[in-house]
Order: sequence, then C-alpha cells, then structure tokens
Amino acid sequence: MYTYKTKGVCSQSIAFDIEDGKVRHVKFTGGCHGNTQGIAKLVEGMEAQDVIARLEGTNCGGRGTSCPDQLARALKAALS
Repeated sequence: MYTYKTKGVCSQSIAFDIEDGKVRHVKFTGGCHGNTQGIAKLVEGMEAQDVIARLEGTNCGGRGTSCPDQLARALKAALS
C-alpha cells in the first residue's frame, strides 16, 4: 500500500495499491467524503496512466490543485 501526503486540499492523505499497472484500494483520509469515495470507486481497476491523464490538473476553488489532481500526483510519484 502506497500512502501519499496531500498538499493544498482538504484531504490529508491518499492510500492505494497499483497492481499490474491498475489502481486498487484507493482510500482518502479527510476531504469531502462523498466526493472522495466517488473518485475512489470510479478509478478502481483503471490503468494508473489513464487515471493520471484524466485527473491531472483538476482545480478546486482556485487552489491550483484538487483531490483528483492530488491522486494523479500520488500515482505519478508511486510509478517513478
């Protein structure tokens, strides 16, 4: 399980696995629970690179980032 400490968003961290290039078991700590649960369910089983391509750069409230963007950043960090 990989854990990423988020920056600039309401959630504090994101934990997940990458198995055979696919995103598994995404769990956000903190943040808007319904939204983060929805994101986790939507990306379950997707190719990590596809999740990055879809979510990277998503902006929330002019912060320059968002929980989806932080997930993309976390996946990039885990893959590097």
